[in-house]
Amino acid sequence: MAEEKPAEAAAAPAAAFGADEAAGGDFAPLYQAPKVDVKTHEEDEIVVFKMRAKLFVFVKEDVYGGEKRTDFWKERGTGDVKLLRHREMGKIRLLMRQEKTLKICANHLVAPTVEITENVGSDRSWVFTAADFADEELKTETFAIKFGNSDKAKKFKESVELAKKINGGEADPSLAVAIADDDEDEKKEDTKKEEGEKKEEKKEEKKDEEVDKAAEELSKAKIEGSEDA
Repeated sequence: MAEEKPAEAAAAPAAAFGADEAAGGDFAPLYQAPKVDVKTHEEDEIVVFKMRAKLFVFVKEDVYGGEKRTDFWKERGTGDVKLLRHREMGKIRLLMRQEKTLKICANHLVAPTVEITENVGSDRSWVFTAADFADEELKTETFAIKFGNSDKAKKFKESVELAKKINGGEADPSLAVAIADDDEDEKKEDTKKEEGEKKEEKKEEKKDEEVDKAAEELSKAKIEGSEDA
C-alpha cells in the first residue's frame, strides 16, 4: 500500500468528519423543540404555610414479595407540606411533594370536619384522615405527618385549624398569613445522615461479600485436599 502523503493525511479528518466539523463549525439542530409551560395550578394560589415534614399513610392490607401485610404505616415521602389558598375562591388545600422527585404524596382540600390528633402521644407528629387526590383518584386516606420538632408541629396544627374555619366559611381567607420553614440546616443534616447510612450499608455488603468469598475458597481447598488424599 502506498505511503499516505502529508497533504492527503491532513485532508483525512475532513473526509471522515466533514469539512465543517474539522474546522470546528457551529451546527444548528435539525429540530428545535418548542418550550412547554407545565402548570401545577399552584400559580393560582398563595402559600400560607410551608414546612418540611415526613408523611406516612396507613395501609389496611397489601401483598409484598408474595406475603400479605396488614395494618401498617407506609412512608409516602419527605418534603415541604404546604397549605395553599386559592386567589379567587379563597379555599385552602394541603399539598405535599417528595423533595427529590417532586411526586405528589398528598393533595386534598382541608375539610372543615377534619380532626388532627396526636400520633401515639408524640408532640411532633399528627394523624388525620382526608379525601385525598394524590393518586389522581379520590380516596379516603389516613395520614401520619411528622415534623422536626414540637414547635413546627404546633404551627402546622394551628394553620390547619384556621384553614378549616376558612373553608367552612367561619373565618376570612385574609387571616391566613404565610408561615414558612427556611431551615436549610435540617435538610442538610438529613441528607448527610442518609449518605452516612448508605455508606454503612455498602460497608456491610462488602464485608458479607468478603465472608462469602473466604467461605467459598475454604470449601474449595477442602475439596481439593480430599481429592489429593
